[in-house]
Amino acid sequence: MYTLEDYEKSRAELTLWNERWDNYTGNNPDKYQTDIRDAARKAREIKQYLEDVGLLERSYKEKLERELNRIFPNAQSKEIVEHNGKKYRRRYWPLEKADPGKQ
Repeated sequence: MYTLEDYEKSRAELTLWNERWDNYTGNNPDKYQTDIRDAARKAREIKQYLEDVGLLERSYKEKLERELNRIFPNAQSKEIVEHNGKKYRRRYWPLEKADPGKQ
């Protein structure tokens, strides 16, 4: 479905939108935010697919998080779990923040 080329393109697009936001001098705090959010979603989706099919290697941290999620599916945020003789504090956070004024 996706290729490494697609992933590089999606990262480049995200970088482009972030640079546009960084260089924006107007007073509209929402300028480019939809484009940035969409580009970030697309990059995450492609990366996840490539990792799932084995074209991209997951980092040690990503592998550990997946293992802890598998072993402790009901762990609450900030709960301490033990795995292989080590203790880990499970932390969860949203991929995106909702804008309460836009709902």
